[in-house]
Amino acid sequence: MPVVPTLPRCSVLLLSGGRGQRMGGRDKGLLDWHGRPLISWLHELVRPLSDDLIISCNRNAEQYAPFADRLVQDDDTDFQGPLAGIRAGLQIARHPQLLVLPCDAPLLDRPLLEALLSKSGMQPVVVRQGEYWEPLFSVIPKALGAALEEAWQAGERSPQRWLRGLTPTALECPANDPRLANLNTPELLV
Repeated sequence: MPVVPTLPRCSVLLLSGGRGQRMGGRDKGLLDWHGRPLISWLHELVRPLSDDLIISCNRNAEQYAPFADRLVQDDDTDFQGPLAGIRAGLQIARHPQLLVLPCDAPLLDRPLLEALLSKSGMQPVVVRQGEYWEPLFSVIPKALGAALEEAWQAGERSPQRWLRGLTPTALECPANDPRLANLNTPELLV
C-alpha cells in the first residue's frame, strides 16, 4: 500500500475578493471554466485537506457559500488587495497553519499542496519560481497574525513584501509551472 503523508492540520483560504479588473469587473471565482466556476475546481482540490475552508469574497457571498465552511470579507470596501483577504483569513483560521491560494488557479494539484504543507512550521512557506516569490501560493502560520496586523496598521499592502520580510521557506517550482497558471484574463479562460 502507498504511504500517505501525514500533513499538518490546516485551514484553507481561497482568495476571491478582488475587483476582477482584467475580467471587466466580473468576479473571477465565479467565471466558468470547462463547465464549472473557477472556485469549484479549487474547492474540489482542497476540501479533503481541511475541515476549515474559508473563502475571502467581497461580493456574491450567496454564490460562494456552498463552496466554503465560512466566508470572510475585507473590513473596508476599497478592495485593498490580497493581503486584506489574508489578514481576514488569519484572524478566523481554526488551525495552526493557513494554506493560501488564489481562486483563479484551477490547474493546481495535490502533490504541490502536499509539498507546501509538508514544509510548514514556524515560518511561512511560499512557492518560488527562480527568484520570483508567489505569495498567493503559500502556507502561513496563524501565529503570524499579530505580525501581519502590525504591518497592516503601518500601511503594508503587499503580500510579497510582507512575506519576504519574514524570511519564508521556499518551495521551488520550475519557471512557467503550468500548475501555477492564473486564469485571470478572458483569453486564458478558453
